[in-house]
Amino acid sequence: MKSYKVLVRNRIEFETKHLLNPQKMKNEVLPKYPKFRTEIETFSNHIRYSIKMATVLIVLITLFGAVLMYFR
Repeated sequence: MKSYKVLVRNRIEFETKHLLNPQKMKNEVLPKYPKFRTEIETFSNHIRYSIKMATVLIVLITLFGAVLMYFR
């Protein structure tokens, strides 16, 4: 991920609570690093999307497993 490399090279740090809460990100992190706003937003959006997709996949796998056990 290009945005992650940029953030690591420039030693931009923020916590998980900032990744999961866009309002906290805007209020606390983005004012510290206005030059890297696009990279921070891109990275946090990708992480949030990955978490959502993982949740959906876990639910689907669980549902398919339940259906297979029911019709066994």
